[in-house]
Amino acid sequence: MTSAPAQAAASAPAAPSGALRQATALTAGLAVWGLAYWRLASAADWLTTSLLGLSPSKPLGAAVAFFLYEVPKVLLLLTLVVFGVGIVRSFFNPERTRRVLAGRRESVGSVLAALLGVVTPFCSCSAVPLFIGFVTTGVPLGVTFSFLVSAPMVNEVALALLFALFGWEVAVLYAGTGLAIAIGAGLVIGRLRLEGWVEPWVYEVKPAGEGLPEESPRRTDRITAGREAVREIVAKVWPYVVAGIAVGAAVHGYVPRDFMASFMGREAWWSVPLAVLIGIPLYSNAAGIVPVVHALLGKGAALGTVLAFMMAVIGLSLPETVILRKVLTPRLIAVFVGVVGAGILFVGYVFNLVL
Repeated sequence: MTSAPAQAAASAPAAPSGALRQATALTAGLAVWGLAYWRLASAADWLTTSLLGLSPSKPLGAAVAFFLYEVPKVLLLLTLVVFGVGIVRSFFNPERTRRVLAGRRESVGSVLAALLGVVTPFCSCSAVPLFIGFVTTGVPLGVTFSFLVSAPMVNEVALALLFALFGWEVAVLYAGTGLAIAIGAGLVIGRLRLEGWVEPWVYEVKPAGEGLPEESPRRTDRITAGREAVREIVAKVWPYVVAGIAVGAAVHGYVPRDFMASFMGREAWWSVPLAVLIGIPLYSNAAGIVPVVHALLGKGAALGTVLAFMMAVIGLSLPETVILRKVLTPRLIAVFVGVVGAGILFVGYVFNLVL
């Protein structure tokens, strides 16, 4: 005979599954995101004019209005894009990327490496272990460099910020040219056959992680991966976003219109190489540099010049170059910087000529 508590437990409705709870939370989160994004402009206007009593026609009011609108807009778009890319990245990891690229021909491998660089987790601190892991498992040197150029330059933070501040056209142009530079650099370095310019000890390292079983994440795990990506990446870069937009707001409010045209405009032939030379030693990430680039463009700087500046800062990061010295000889580092720098110069001049 079944007891009353047992009968009550049997008749009680089943608790919602983890997948259902996750789907409900995701739907609610997207609804809140959409409502917040929809009300951004009116909220920024109210805060600037009604609450603070500032006039958008004055330099201070223009700067404050720019800041109050752009900060939440960029952070909202960044959160959405990082969440989506985090889900995509759950299908990839450095080990799987390495297996996909090993043994490929340089032409096909460079294209794949550049594309995989967009979705594979990367930071400057991981450049050396990734380089060693690729080279020691048979990934050609040129293909490895295609990945090392693409991963920091064409990443989800850069693309999200470009989309938020410039629109999808500029984001797509940046992604396309960045991938072209990565592929071209890999092909050139591969054809030069510079394997002898890698530090000899690299080839003595035994490949790690081979033969280990790889589990396929469940759907709920992929959603969790997206949420974790937001927590890790957005939490890390938001101060740079705020600082970059603050600088951009100052430029937007106080720098006279067309002021930058005199030395960063398309008419100044030397503006592109100067922008690249200035950008290489600077240390910043996409979160800090894109808002500044946006403000410079609004004050008369040419699109090709500011994109070349941004690519130099992100793609030829001084910390990454210093870290790569552990595995590359100075001659190979010089070739790497020269080839990528030439590609950036080409992109800058073409954009200034065509757009």
